[in-house]
Amino acid sequence: MNTNASSRYDAVIVGGGHNGLVAAAYLARAGRRVVVLERLPQVGGAAVSARAFPGVDARLSRYSYLVSLLPRKVVRELGLRLELRRRRIASYSPAERDGKPVGLLVDAADPGRTRESFRALTGTDREWEAWRRFYGTTGQVARRVFPTLTEPLPSRAELRRRVGDDAAWETLFERPLGETIERTFADDLVRGVVLTDGLIGTLTHAHDPSLLQNRCFLYHVIGNGTGDWDVPVGGMGAVTDALAEAALAAGAELRTGCEVTAIATDGLGDAEVTYRHEGGESVAVGRKALVNAAPATLARLLGEEPGPAPEGSQLKVNMVLRRLPRLRDAAVDPRDAFAGTFHIAEGYRQLETAHAEADAGRLPSAPPSEIYCHTLTDTSILGPGALRRGLHTLTLFGLHMPARLFADPSAKERALAASLAQLDEVLAEPIADCLATDADGRPCVEAKSPLDLEREVGLPGGHIFHQDLSFPFADGDVGGGAARWGVATGYPNVLLCGAGAIRGGGVSGIPGHNAAHAVLEDLTR
Repeated sequence: MNTNASSRYDAVIVGGGHNGLVAAAYLARAGRRVVVLERLPQVGGAAVSARAFPGVDARLSRYSYLVSLLPRKVVRELGLRLELRRRRIASYSPAERDGKPVGLLVDAADPGRTRESFRALTGTDREWEAWRRFYGTTGQVARRVFPTLTEPLPSRAELRRRVGDDAAWETLFERPLGETIERTFADDLVRGVVLTDGLIGTLTHAHDPSLLQNRCFLYHVIGNGTGDWDVPVGGMGAVTDALAEAALAAGAELRTGCEVTAIATDGLGDAEVTYRHEGGESVAVGRKALVNAAPATLARLLGEEPGPAPEGSQLKVNMVLRRLPRLRDAAVDPRDAFAGTFHIAEGYRQLETAHAEADAGRLPSAPPSEIYCHTLTDTSILGPGALRRGLHTLTLFGLHMPARLFADPSAKERALAASLAQLDEVLAEPIADCLATDADGRPCVEAKSPLDLEREVGLPGGHIFHQDLSFPFADGDVGGGAARWGVATGYPNVLLCGAGAIRGGGVSGIPGHNAAHAVLEDLTR
């Protein structure tokens, strides 16, 4: 196939997810010629909003739903028109003690209220004081580690110096998280609430010697130096819209409906990116190719063996409600309970049991999950009619739901039913009685398994992080070029700019930022 000047670029970006858009915006703002090739009809990848139910005017964040890791630095430097709204309630965790419904409410704006909730649950202030000390430590680590995520990749020793606290380093980077949780907290529910941040989308357990749970936990508590998980006003689609607007305004080309099928390079000259589109097949040639896809996908595009297949471990459930359900714990207003992260079946022993069952190839008998209600913080995702009717959205994120469990076509419905049954256990009325109905009279509830994420948004094995997360440092010599930014591949002119990069993970834009800076350093040199 022939190429001409119009198909030659400084950078060809494969995949128009949020990281690809971040990279495009930075490169185009620096005066580089950039094209983004996206397989789907729209950009955004998993960071999109959609009207999922016919006749119901609610724009759901269908795949991803909250924002913590997107640096304010990126928002500021790209001039993003984006509002992230803080949730006052951090979490609510229902339980039963002595046959009575109780719960733990963590109010980020009222420490006194939170302390009283701990006391009501446990009978003393011990767990509250341990909670304050533990999250004081993680907060200190967050403030020191988070700024490094948009800097050249530090070595292990350098990051340890930045943390400046040997005990905290041992706790988070060297020893299994379960050891610290069991040493610090006595209450089973409190232990479970802490552990959940180490299990999001990750099939692991508290004492995993690989420290996968520590890596996952770290990324969930360091966002912007606070660990807060914020609501994107307008839904996740608003994040994509702001990034696409910034990239286009800077001069980047965004092409949708373009499926990349191969990348050819010897690593020294240009990279030739072949893609299919409605008009046939074309080749875009770039001095650099930036791949906003999983490493396994990159290997396939290069014609190489992809290595072990990644496996996601979650069930995403989207719902629209006629009204919020009443709780068995009448002491807590549902508007508080559902505004933060609502923990279901996430006691420490429950999480251990669910992991053992899933790891053995069985659906958890009591699936753990987390729920929150976007519309209690931001009603802008509702149309006027839905707003007048008082509708609410509800998002459930189920843990310990690995892709292998969904090979049976009936597994998703069984997983959904079991997850909603666990929710019903803590409600004063069935969630089914609160669901809105669509234009055809069907309940407004949909479930997305890891296999759905693979099919719909191209995540291998449905892995929301593209592959297992890594610690945000280099073990040994950092190296130069793209390795200096944690985005290197086996080819100097092909870079990762997605969640599978070192310092990848959730909706952060960090790999896109880092890949763009690696390219600019190299092209300038």
